[in-house]
Amino acid sequence: MNCDIDIKNAVDCLKKGGVIIYPTDTVWGIGCDATNEQAVQRIYKIKQRQDSKAMLCLVDNPNRIQRYFRNVPDVAWDIFDCADQPVTVILDGAEGVAPSLIAEDGSLGIRVTRDQFSHDICYRLQRPLVSTSANISGMPTSRTFREIPQEILDQADYVCSFRRGDHVPHQPSRIIKLSQDSSVKIIR
Repeated sequence: MNCDIDIKNAVDCLKKGGVIIYPTDTVWGIGCDATNEQAVQRIYKIKQRQDSKAMLCLVDNPNRIQRYFRNVPDVAWDIFDCADQPVTVILDGAEGVAPSLIAEDGSLGIRVTRDQFSHDICYRLQRPLVSTSANISGMPTSRTFREIPQEILDQADYVCSFRRGDHVPHQPSRIIKLSQDSSVKIIR
């Protein structure tokens, strides 16, 4: 399938409140419009995951981050600018997304995707995109399309074609938690 058509189909599905399976800048993910609470709840159900375990979001550029956090510490901009590999930053004071995405402490993980495919989905959606690994909670991460359990694929509204034939295992992102006082904690 043509890459542009695949992106268009994914975005059309997301705008209708659907759930997609797609390749990210790291591993294969399950995604939805991060502002759609019903779609987010579907992902928790598909993953058989408690909604007390927050999921992260992707955006297409750093400028979008300020729309979803009350205050972004200066060090966060440095991390996003200097990262040489995918890094998810957990920030306090999340807002403007589905309530169940925000952790009990008010934080949310966000990553600026540099992968062209997931970037284009985020850009065309114009909202943050939920990005959580395409697996059942507690099971191994799906690093290639072949590793995604069939029961996950069957519950998605759209499964992207792009990169299905890529058999090189990808790794999850680094995760860093930043507090309002700019203290840094490495999670992964």
